Formats: sequence, C-alpha cells, structure tokens
Amino acid sequence: MTGRSLFLVAPESPSSLPPESVLLGLPMIRRTVLAAERAGFDSIAVAADDPADSLTRALAGTSARLVPSGAPIPSGAAVLRWNRVLRTGEIKQLATGASPAPAGVAVSSAADRRPAERWLLDGLVKDTEGFMSRHFERRVSLEISRRLSATSITPNQMTVFSTAVGLVGALFFLSPRASMQTAGALLFLLHSILDGCDGEIARLKFQESRWGGLLDFWGDNAVHAAIFACIAIGWSQSIGQAWPLWVGLAAVAGTLASAGVVHQSTMQRSKEGPLFTSVTPVADSPLSRVVDLLGRRDFIYLVLALSLFGRAQWFLLASAVGAPIFSVVLAALARRHAQSPNR
Repeated sequence: MTGRSLFLVAPESPSSLPPESVLLGLPMIRRTVLAAERAGFDSIAVAADDPADSLTRALAGTSARLVPSGAPIPSGAAVLRWNRVLRTGEIKQLATGASPAPAGVAVSSAADRRPAERWLLDGLVKDTEGFMSRHFERRVSLEISRRLSATSITPNQMTVFSTAVGLVGALFFLSPRASMQTAGALLFLLHSILDGCDGEIARLKFQESRWGGLLDFWGDNAVHAAIFACIAIGWSQSIGQAWPLWVGLAAVAGTLASAGVVHQSTMQRSKEGPLFTSVTPVADSPLSRVVDLLGRRDFIYLVLALSLFGRAQWFLLASAVGAPIFSVVLAALARRHAQSPNR
C-alpha cells in the first residue's frame, strides 16, 4: 500500500458540527486520520479554508497535513468526507482500493452522534466472543466504555482496576458459606465485564500497546489462579484436611501452564502481538475449534451457579482435572502449528 493517499474533504451538505467535534473521546477528524494511518495510508491531507487553532490541535501528532480546500486531489488518491465515520476495517478497503468502503455513519448534527457511537461500539465485539459474553457482558462493558472514553482514564488503569476487583472477589471463596461464595462469584463476573473495557477503550482511542496486552492477559490469569487457590484453601480449612490444597495446586498449575502456552504461541507473533483473539494459533481443525470454545470465559456463570449453593469446590475439582489436560492439548496444537510447512 505504499504511496496510497487519502484526501479528507468537507461534506457535501453543510454540517453544524466542526471536524474537531469530539466523538467517543477523540475529535472526529483525528479519529479518521488515526484509523487511516492504521489502515496503511502514508499520505493524508485535510482540506480546510482558514483552519481554526482547534483543528490544528486536533491533528497534532498525526501525519495529516492541512491543505487549502481548492487544492487539487492527487491522481489515485482516495477521497473521504471528514464527517463520515468509518471503522479501521472499512478504511482499509479504501487503502487497498479493492472495493468501495461501506457507508458508515455521516455526522452532520448533534443528533447523529449516538448512531455514530453505536456504529463504532458495535465494531468492538469480536467474533470469538462466548455466548454470554457477547449477549450480556459486552452490552454492559460497551456502555461503561462509552462513558469512560470521555475521561482521562487509560486502558492500563482499567486493567489494573478490573484485576483488583477479581482478586478481591477471590478472597470471598475462602469461606464455605454460599452467601460469601456468591459475592465472590459476582465480583468475578464484574471483573470479567470490566476486563472488556480496557481493550474497548484502547481500540476506541487508538491506545493499544504490547505492554497493555500483556498486563491484561496475565492479570486475567492471576485472577483465575487466585480464585482456584482461595477455593482450595477455604475448602481445606472447612474440612480440616490438606488434600484440597493439592487439588487447588493442580488447577493453578494447569491454568498457568495454559497461559504460558497461549502467550508463547499467539502473543509472540508479529501479526497479532498482545491483542490475541484465540487460545490457539489457528482454528484449522475441529479440535482447535473445540479448544478455542473451551477457552472462553462463559465458565464464570457455572462458578456463579455453584456458588449459589456453596459448592464452588465442585468447579475446582473439574478444573484440577481439566486445566492440566487443557494445557497439554494446547501445547500439542502449538507444536503442530510450529512444525506445519504452511505456517
């Protein structure tokens, strides 16, 4: 895509909002320019007559340059109205020239803000989401992220907060009482919901980073390990025997081993970096797809259901068997992928 140019021009119909109007935490014009940079455009021009200082500030730090409205459009350049809100994926279609970009949402007045926000937020839902995550957790997390996008809260701060919520929830599993375990499970669910916000904010505001991805990934696994450990300790204390500690150790070890395999096989590749979307390198077989399905976090609802009856230890027993097996299967799939000639 070297040499691809993007020309941002004024809308055909007058807009009551200037291009530097803020949408989900970023000026509209800056959002489009950043998305275009991600999409592969190496030359971005913004046509404007007598640009205001606010427009100059909105574009500060980007590769965009301001040109007079009457400036000629370079041959082969893609043209986009600056009030047309598109996701990065749609702008990539402009960059490749393979097909016209989808319509997106035109923002010409304050009434257009909400449809444009919904358009952008809907694009944050991944295809690999579990059923409950897609239909419940994402609905909540997207509304939270929509509000937080207008604040100075960073994705990494959100990650630390959601991890802290999960770790506090783990402590409630030290008790065998159903009410305490249920409180812990609800905090675990809250952690999962808030955990979606860090990535959502990062993508909305173009603040993704490898460090942020690593913090998110290992924070999640620290919460899982802490919950298993606390269930085991509480169970051991309630019956006055030590063997549940070994059950907990097996679950924790399997969890951390699986995390290590996923980190090595999916988070070291330049294509995906820290923003992995699957626990397997590629879903190229029925087994890979099954493993990927099992790696989703809908199991939280099983933990909640068992906790309502004070039986969280039943999930620990299943995890003590399943987590080590899961890690071995993940390692085998990663090894097969590494040895594949088509890699």
